[in-house]
Amino acid sequence: ADFEKKRFAQANNEQIAINMKASRLMILMQPLMMTIMNLSIVAVLWFGGRQVAQGSLMVGEIIALLNYFSRILFSLMMITFMLMGASRAKVSADRINEVLETKVEITDPPDASTAPINEGKVVFEDVTFQYQGAGGQPVLKKVCLTASPGQVVAILGATGSGKSTLVNLIPRLYEPTAGRILIDGRDLKTIQLRTLRTAVRIALQESILFSGSIKDNIRWGKADASDAEVVAAAQAAHAHDFIMSLPDGYETQLGRRGVNLSGGQKQRLAIARAIIKKPSILILDDSTSAVDLKTEYLIQQSLKKLMKETTCFIIAQRISAVLEADQIILLEEGKIVGSGDHEELLRVNSIYQDITVPPL
Repeated sequence: ADFEKKRFAQANNEQIAINMKASRLMILMQPLMMTIMNLSIVAVLWFGGRQVAQGSLMVGEIIALLNYFSRILFSLMMITFMLMGASRAKVSADRINEVLETKVEITDPPDASTAPINEGKVVFEDVTFQYQGAGGQPVLKKVCLTASPGQVVAILGATGSGKSTLVNLIPRLYEPTAGRILIDGRDLKTIQLRTLRTAVRIALQESILFSGSIKDNIRWGKADASDAEVVAAAQAAHAHDFIMSLPDGYETQLGRRGVNLSGGQKQRLAIARAIIKKPSILILDDSTSAVDLKTEYLIQQSLKKLMKETTCFIIAQRISAVLEADQIILLEEGKIVGSGDHEELLRVNSIYQDITVPPL
């Protein structure tokens, strides 16, 4: 975490220095151009006045010359500002092209398996992961764990301990640096990406909703879902009641990113979207952080009933979210420092005791 803070601070300071330099140039540009223009006018009047006094020029010619001169200088100022705008546009275009030309690093092997994932058993075998170009220590170090179908696996740890990175390896958003991950006994790398990601559903803390109706947002999880399935998913996520309290119910139109809903409401819709297809593997990445404890408990109970055969990973900051998990994984600096259910860890693991029992 300290290393990332230093990297961010360095990049931020460089950006500030560049922006300050550009701002100073922008601030000086207009006064400089106006000064040049006014000095030029004074020079024309000075020399032109002498010529008029000598009878070699007429006053009208001086006025016409000043008019032409002002127009030329004004045009030069506009060209200057256009060039500055063009330089900014070029930088933006370069960034867009960089994104468009980025090569996909995670691809299907030629012989990728399209066989569906039916059970969802997940096994990590000595998995190590380090972000490219990050330097320093790996985010995950020799992680070994097994999650069986129907099991709820909770992952606890401090910020930067590698919780989200660990679950992001399951749908192959990243590739392990070392070790391997098995799903239903098959190496993750041998499974077709579409097949894998169809079987995995993720609900994030920062819920992303789209413009459109609530019903359509839930259906993003299953395009051909019936109205009954949409309602059932919303009920399991305990979103049905607040949806029905809205004037148009499931047809209520949402703004971009769901701006007309609270954080807890958006999280419940995201959970409904994730579970509507009843995936083999469900990942809840701190996805109930904005709901109250009672609602969180009710959601957990509903998911237990609905997802009896689903392997469920829960990342949470609140201990209340993991008390009933079948297996709790404690992460510290990328290593597993404890594993077991609540009662077992409370009995034998001092780190879990410190998390669970607040100091007096």
